[in-house]
Amino acid sequence: MTFPLTIRNIEKSIDEFQLNIPELTIEEGTITAVVGTNGAGKSTLFKMMMNLVKQDNGEIKVFGQPASGEDDSWKRYIAYQAQTMIGCDPFTGEQLRTLMAEIYQSWDEELFRRFCEKLNIPLNKKVQKLSPGVKTKLNLALNFGKNTPLMILDEPTAAMDIPSRNFFIQFLLELMENGDKTILIASHHADDIKKLADYLVFINSGRVSKLLEKDSLASSYRLFWLKEEPTVSKIPGEIKRTYKKVILSNQPQSTMTYLSQNNIVIVDEQIPELEDIIQEILIEGEMIDV
Repeated sequence: MTFPLTIRNIEKSIDEFQLNIPELTIEEGTITAVVGTNGAGKSTLFKMMMNLVKQDNGEIKVFGQPASGEDDSWKRYIAYQAQTMIGCDPFTGEQLRTLMAEIYQSWDEELFRRFCEKLNIPLNKKVQKLSPGVKTKLNLALNFGKNTPLMILDEPTAAMDIPSRNFFIQFLLELMENGDKTILIASHHADDIKKLADYLVFINSGRVSKLLEKDSLASSYRLFWLKEEPTVSKIPGEIKRTYKKVILSNQPQSTMTYLSQNNIVIVDEQIPELEDIIQEILIEGEMIDV
């Protein structure tokens, strides 16, 4: 089976920063959220996927084809949205549409027009005259229009208003219904991740986790409300304690065993919100099964 994206033994050093990816394989028909703090290496990773930044070691393949060297024919399979539209300021949206439609044989005019019309994107204005939010919308419309099997989106909703972001999410989910699209998305919006992602990949200080199934990750954490505060400073599995009697655990079974053995009563328990889990992973710098 040929995967949309495979990464093996990637190493990249930039000054004191080092990015290491032992192995990462993205399956067709999935949305993977790449999650990390500012400067963690998300944009560098995406640029390496596009061969815009050269890795020091390792290999990246797009649909089985090496993403390196002079042959860049594999790029026709990817719609890549960087955080800024470089070199587009002198052109109108309509001019950029004409250019992209000529380059990408897979161009879908209906997809492009539908997104533009819904979000009232002015195609007759030059990009330099557009607000940051409208530039983002235009950039998304152009990338949707490319109709490629793989999309790489770097903070695509960062400058968008809430209604536009909600439409983007629904639009993206509709595209995924046929099962022939694969998407990588970097986002700081936990709500976007919760609604869109099938899998998560964490980047912390250049270290990259394995592919984590979103629902399995959530269910591996548990919040416990206790009748009384434990006398020890930390119990097995505990990663955070609030209000003295509320324990967040990433090893729920170990935590429950300890509480039972020490006759500490659990008043209530629940799976925490995904946003809280992500925050703890990023704050603590914890890496999961690297």
